[in-house]
Amino acid sequence: MNKNTNSPCNEITDPDKIDKLAYHYKEILTLLGEDAEREGLLKTPFRVAKAMQFFTHGYKLDPEAILRSAMFTEEYQQMVIVKDIEIYSMCEHHMVPFVGKAHVAYIPNGFITGLSKIARVVDAFARRLQVQERLTTQIRDCIQDTLKPIGVGVVIEAQHMCMQMRGVQKQNSVTTTSAFTGEFLKIPTREEFIHLISNKLR
Repeated sequence: MNKNTNSPCNEITDPDKIDKLAYHYKEILTLLGEDAEREGLLKTPFRVAKAMQFFTHGYKLDPEAILRSAMFTEEYQQMVIVKDIEIYSMCEHHMVPFVGKAHVAYIPNGFITGLSKIARVVDAFARRLQVQERLTTQIRDCIQDTLKPIGVGVVIEAQHMCMQMRGVQKQNSVTTTSAFTGEFLKIPTREEFIHLISNKLR
């Protein structure tokens, strides 16, 4: 067993489940026609078991609690945007990755949250078996329900390995999803948001 306690995986994986997952991954290797006992694959079932727990560790996170852990009273009522948040998720239909960026905005209504918490909420939902459409609305709803802002806007752009590695095999396709509440349902506010995330301000 890997004893490297500095690995982030060790903070997330559940040792009680590793052996069970590794057993099944070994069976999968055999069913695929591989020799699970050959040198290069001896530790693969364990590595994959550990990696899969890391890829899906969002199930262990409470996104609303993440936001509440850094809520502050503030009278600011203009748009707050955290853009270009990296997303690494797993398509629930084929269990292969989709990767991209999330752009999240909200207009406070008495409360703000730490900027890093927005990114952590995105990660908490992304690190699960997902579809991009649901991921988008989950992020929106979590921020709206927890902070009670004047409005929330979320846009996600991602590339899906299930389209690139298999099926239609379209290498340059990008899927964009969006979800809005409150003030962002109004065209001027939404257009301002889209304009700001589309332009490089630095």
